[in-house]
Amino acid sequence: MALVIAAPACPTVAVAGSSDRFPVRRIFCVGRNYAEHTREMGGDPNAEPPFFFTKPADAVVDSGAAIPYPAATEDLHHEAELVVALGAGGAFLSQDAALALVWGYAAGNDLTRRDLQAAAKAARRPWDMSKGFDHSAVLGALRQGSAVPQGRIRCLVDGVVTQDADLAEMIWPVAGIIAHLSQFVELKAGDLIFTGTPAGVGPIGRGQLCEVQIDGLAPATVRVG
Repeated sequence: MALVIAAPACPTVAVAGSSDRFPVRRIFCVGRNYAEHTREMGGDPNAEPPFFFTKPADAVVDSGAAIPYPAATEDLHHEAELVVALGAGGAFLSQDAALALVWGYAAGNDLTRRDLQAAAKAARRPWDMSKGFDHSAVLGALRQGSAVPQGRIRCLVDGVVTQDADLAEMIWPVAGIIAHLSQFVELKAGDLIFTGTPAGVGPIGRGQLCEVQIDGLAPATVRVG
């Protein structure tokens, strides 16, 4: 069989301590997984199970990159997140089985066109264009291992701390997120899961440098043009 156009390149993520790279299949993101952020966005942290949205795989950006300020927005926001990379797949998983799928973890930044998201919410329309745009998934180098990272998660804009929390504050832990998501789709090797952001999300202006730090992981930095 011949392809009628050239096959698209496979998006990849850097791996800490290696020249090898991790191929990305799909990107899933968890909404509202820290209690204070849920309240910040007008929700009740005790009212609902995790919900998910997606980004295209080719939205990935390596740490240290400079990206253009996104089109169609005047309110670009940062969202610091722990990212899970899956090295195996499965469906209808228990929490006990979920962590066996994990290949590694990274610091990530779920960039968001907040004004578009607010308009979509008000109109009860999908969030896709507020979340799934070009260069919207910034990732630090992946650290291999299934043990869930522990410690602080922070975001800094031009060196000023804007988000600061503990990973233990997640409403749904990593195993619970993977198990719950596997009830809706069959997970596969190469899938990434952004696990939600703590309170303090806010704007990144033109020319500013944004850095996500998670204890034990390489930072995810991006400069917005």
